[in-house]
Amino acid sequence: MMRPCGSPKVLEQRRHRSIALLKEGYTPVEVARRDRRSVRRWNAAYRKQGEVGIQARPTPGRPPALDAKGKKRLEKILLKGAKAAGFATDLWTCPRVAQVIWDRFEVDYHVDHIGRLLHGLGFSPQKPTRRAIERDEDEIQRWVKEDWPRVKKTLRA
Repeated sequence: MMRPCGSPKVLEQRRHRSIALLKEGYTPVEVARRDRRSVRRWNAAYRKQGEVGIQARPTPGRPPALDAKGKKRLEKILLKGAKAAGFATDLWTCPRVAQVIWDRFEVDYHVDHIGRLLHGLGFSPQKPTRRAIERDEDEIQRWVKEDWPRVKKTLRA
């Protein structure tokens, strides 16, 4: 059986609403509108255990290696930049993030998992724009101010 959509809190609210409707006299079919087995299961748990029987439970599984405080600290480290963390350039890569996590928290994450971890923190993959080494910002500004207006006018003529 697939887990229904929604956070544990939303699912708990759905179960409470179902119990309230059953108490009002609705049938499990009317309450469920799809599969009455769920409503019957919730009702049985409620009758047997009361409110505790329909409360949201912690999700099973292995706890994350980096807890919420550690993730907040990692986020601050990442926002300061890779140079501040001791790297030559300011570009974060998954291997670099894995290295920082190991150095600061002594937690070993596989490089392939770092992307998922970063996505969970709200980061997305970014690639810096490539710029020529010979690029001269002063010359570009001069060209935009002096030459571009002349070129722009001739194109419209």
